[in-house]
Amino acid sequence: MSTHINAPEGAIADKVLLPGDPLRAKFIAENFLEDAKCYNEVRGMFGFTGTYKGVKVSVQGTGMGQPSLSIYAHELFQFYNVQKAIRIGTCGSMNKDVHVRDIVLGSAACTNSSLQEARFGSVRFAPVPDFQLLDKAYHRAKDSGMKVHVGPLFSSDRFYDDKATWKLMAQYGAIGIEMEAAELYTLAAQFNRKALTICTISDSMVSDEKETTAEERQNSFKEMMILALDTIIA
Repeated sequence: MSTHINAPEGAIADKVLLPGDPLRAKFIAENFLEDAKCYNEVRGMFGFTGTYKGVKVSVQGTGMGQPSLSIYAHELFQFYNVQKAIRIGTCGSMNKDVHVRDIVLGSAACTNSSLQEARFGSVRFAPVPDFQLLDKAYHRAKDSGMKVHVGPLFSSDRFYDDKATWKLMAQYGAIGIEMEAAELYTLAAQFNRKALTICTISDSMVSDEKETTAEERQNSFKEMMILALDTIIA
């Protein structure tokens, strides 16, 4: 049992999906997992364990932003021996060829987070996912006919960014902006675990496409959820 996850030993699988929204964790447990049981309600950050295609899988909400995800991912890796973690969330498109409802697999994550400076000082660490998870997710998505893109993400600590830092990141090849991937990849490297970020494009920074609603983001991104589940048990 850890500070922020009130789960007894053995309650959490070694394969975990990490949505930021705890209600998305609840939705996944209720709609995709068999015999799902809630193991955590501390601070309303729901966690569930069940089975998917006969394999034990957990889903744990992490909250918004890298400091919040850092708490939950750290405790899952250190105290519950989680070996594979896939973040499933939303991101904004920073590329005109990446459209709303497309799926993005984060092949790297640049960031403006001070968490990296606190760890590494003047050294610039490059947070990347596990290649095997990335490869499996990409081929499963393509085989299923999903509109999928692979590229770097920009994990920003600022949702309302007056300086529009994302434009500079886009010039250097980042295709989606979100708030968690860099910290997840860094912690996975620290603990020698496997991690990946799968996002659905919820809005676009570079086009006038209609953005998705809060309810749609919580409940309707089922392709991403199924892709993550199929990847993590493969």
